[in-house]
Amino acid sequence: MKNQPIRALETSSQLQSDIQALITIEPRFEKVFQQVGVPDLRRNPGGFKQLMRAMVGQQLSVAAASSIWNKLEAARLTSPDAIMHAEDEALHQQGLSRQKIRYLRSLVEHNIDFEALQYLPDTEVIKSLTAVTGIGNWTAEMYLLFSLGRADVLAVDDLAIKVGAMDLLQLEARPKPKQLKLLSEPWSPYRSAASLLLWSHYGWLKDRDAVPV
Repeated sequence: MKNQPIRALETSSQLQSDIQALITIEPRFEKVFQQVGVPDLRRNPGGFKQLMRAMVGQQLSVAAASSIWNKLEAARLTSPDAIMHAEDEALHQQGLSRQKIRYLRSLVEHNIDFEALQYLPDTEVIKSLTAVTGIGNWTAEMYLLFSLGRADVLAVDDLAIKVGAMDLLQLEARPKPKQLKLLSEPWSPYRSAASLLLWSHYGWLKDRDAVPV
């Protein structure tokens, strides 16, 4: 069986088109769209440094993550070669925990072909990324959405997405990832538009920015 073509969101006009298609499937998104308009795609270049920065920032405040990243950049410790040859103590001195150092070494060891990821189906990208110690589904989905621009990704493990979906669908409690995955299946192939709208909706509800950085 021939693989489905890989579809990406490259422009705001493409996103707006997907939003309109999504609203046809789930009309309750119309109200959200009226609230927040067309969200920013927030695309980033991807690659080793992007994934490394995401791993460094896991479970840290934005300020703490930025501080550590700035130290790593100043010490020129943000490339696979630099990580491979650095002593643990040199990495620890920049603010990385022993666990994070282990995660980054795993990332280097897996030697991911980031160029090739562009041509793999979503499930294969997730499989490739989550093979790295310290990368879970959420980080892999963020890479799919913001680095590869894939058009059909709903980040079911994301707190803001769950809260936004709870309000949108008038659920009594935050949906579990498995429940949200089932509820959102009819939204395919426009689930990235749904993710971006739900993040923006959460931000509207809480009066703050909710999109991951």
